[in-house]
Amino acid sequence: MADLDSRAQLRAELATLPPWLRRPLGQASQMSRVQRVIKQRQIHTICEEGRCPNRGECYAQGTATFLLMGPTCTRACGFCQVDKGHAPMALDPQEPQKVADAVEVLQLRYVVLTSVARDDLADGGAGWFVKTMAAIRERCPDTQIEVLTPDFWGGRDAETSPERRQQQRIEQVVAAEPACFNHNLETVRRLQGPVRRGAKYDRSLEVLRYVKQINPNLPTKSGLMLGHGEQEAELIDAMADLRAVGCDRLTLGQYMRPSLEHLPVRQYWHPEDFERLGQIAREMGFTHVRSGPLVRSSYHAGEPAVTG
Repeated sequence: MADLDSRAQLRAELATLPPWLRRPLGQASQMSRVQRVIKQRQIHTICEEGRCPNRGECYAQGTATFLLMGPTCTRACGFCQVDKGHAPMALDPQEPQKVADAVEVLQLRYVVLTSVARDDLADGGAGWFVKTMAAIRERCPDTQIEVLTPDFWGGRDAETSPERRQQQRIEQVVAAEPACFNHNLETVRRLQGPVRRGAKYDRSLEVLRYVKQINPNLPTKSGLMLGHGEQEAELIDAMADLRAVGCDRLTLGQYMRPSLEHLPVRQYWHPEDFERLGQIAREMGFTHVRSGPLVRSSYHAGEPAVTG
């Protein structure tokens, strides 16, 4: 009975969404085709696991975001739809090839590789990103690959400091030459604790700073979710912090509560607010800005520059 009550409450909450947060999922045939390819290969996309509202549009444009290393995260962020709370699965040794096969079959022009946090793995999963990139390039050399990584902080090594261990993992991924290195800050400094359990604001800034130190020509990217109770001044401070570490690209989108077990939405920001914040970001020097209620980290990721 409790589950029924919770579902009813969530449906009621969704029914009160502002009109600008309601949109069709896209062409049903394209959605079905991509979902079938993913299911047949027993791989995962954040588009499906996170129920992204833009997945139909992205599929139609030849882009998709693959979720590597299984659907179970070793952390418990308060906003995220991805499975958590129990031991993650062992790595599927065929996953890199399965992802590459899906990219080839779907004729994807631009691919984003992301992952759950795998603090249980010796290298935090950095090597898995590299293996999957290599597999895709062998099959589809013209496909561009963006990475959206965790902070690579977990794991234990008595001989290496956590800071140096993080750097070594970043070095692995940067050496594989992705088209863009994305790591999300997610929210403002004040709200990191309740929103990003297990992550740290400055630790995430360090990821982006170190990428630029290794390769100043590699575009870096980050994203912020609005709706957790942040103030506009705090968002501007976060954008300034990202620019201070050389971050080139930015996404701003509205947080939408996936279930009653997740953090509630404190505010629905209006499209005009997103337009204003996007303009501020461009004036700060971000070269690729996507700002809107339904924008997510990989939205229009394959476009090298956006002026509007």
